[in-house]
Amino acid sequence: MHTRLTFIVALLSMVGPFSIDAYLPSFPDIETTFGISRALLSQSLSVYLAAFATSTLLWGPLSDRVGRRLVIMGSLSLYVAASVGCALAASVTTFIVLRTLQGFAASGGLIVGRAMIRDAHDAESAHRAMSQVTLMFALAPAIAPVLGAWLHDNYGWRSVFWFLCLFGALLIGMAAYIRETLPEAHRQSVQPLAVARVYARTLQHRQFPWMVLSLGFTFAGIFLYIAGAPTVIYDFLGLGTDDFSVQFIPMVAGLMLGAFISSRLSHRWSPVRIVSTGFGVLATAVFLNLTQVALYDATILFTIGPLVIYAIGTAMIMPAVTILALDCFPDHRGTAASMQGFFQMLINAVVAGFAVPALHTQRYYFVIGQALFLSIALALWYVSWRRRTTE
Repeated sequence: MHTRLTFIVALLSMVGPFSIDAYLPSFPDIETTFGISRALLSQSLSVYLAAFATSTLLWGPLSDRVGRRLVIMGSLSLYVAASVGCALAASVTTFIVLRTLQGFAASGGLIVGRAMIRDAHDAESAHRAMSQVTLMFALAPAIAPVLGAWLHDNYGWRSVFWFLCLFGALLIGMAAYIRETLPEAHRQSVQPLAVARVYARTLQHRQFPWMVLSLGFTFAGIFLYIAGAPTVIYDFLGLGTDDFSVQFIPMVAGLMLGAFISSRLSHRWSPVRIVSTGFGVLATAVFLNLTQVALYDATILFTIGPLVIYAIGTAMIMPAVTILALDCFPDHRGTAASMQGFFQMLINAVVAGFAVPALHTQRYYFVIGQALFLSIALALWYVSWRRRTTE
């Protein structure tokens, strides 16, 4: 049962990356179809992420009340409907509105899936299971743009959203076989004041907000290059629609390797030690990135190489921080997962909506942005660690 649950939760976690990355190769054609600029089309990504972030605050508490399985089925059904709408959109306004709805629905499976993993496992096995989820989740950014480019080249950009519709429908069928992991006795109230009090507790916790913000800014360092992939591929490297794999496959290999390392280390190291080591890997990656942009012209090796190392460090710390954060609220894991997802996706929305448009003119700006995000993440993790040691 646990293996099947982990596999389905991993597929649910891929909905978000698929929805973000699969249509990136189609940006030029979508711009032409609607007669809009790259900056305006980028807002279809930022509103998706903003809706994703906001809706996480709904799905977690709702799953604490009605159960995990029902929320997954309902959110996926809404996702399928929104994907159909995106495929049929006749104007950019309609497209952006439906992307917003798609983002609202896509967060349900990710948030509830995290809670289900922790429901079904003890702390150590939950870390291993979350590492396995991260390992499969890492495949999505590699598969999505390559598949999106193939669909775009053969069937046009609208086919990307028809694929997302079919993927959502497949997951609905698979989710029907998930057993509920939240017993009736552990159900919580969704009365607004009760939910607000729990959210207030997450913000007032000595460690929780610092940990989840640290993870959010860590991921922002790689998400800057994911959301800015059209700029990296088309402008910095001078490549074409078929070349997104040049960036995404090595990055995903790094994510998978980092998740594997995290899983293996969970048998011997504490989560805090794993996270600290992961930050050392991230700092090395940023140093190499700063060095290459200062000394060398843009090439695939020098541009993508440091991103691979950064991906390894990111995937090393993600499972450990996720479990540490959920364990802060063992009776409200759905709500805790919601708040964690909210912070991470809100930061991603800011990266897509503001950082990418502001930094896209120079390769050097992207590197400085990554260094800034990691510096903030390190400072937040230090605060969390200090608060843990002084309890």
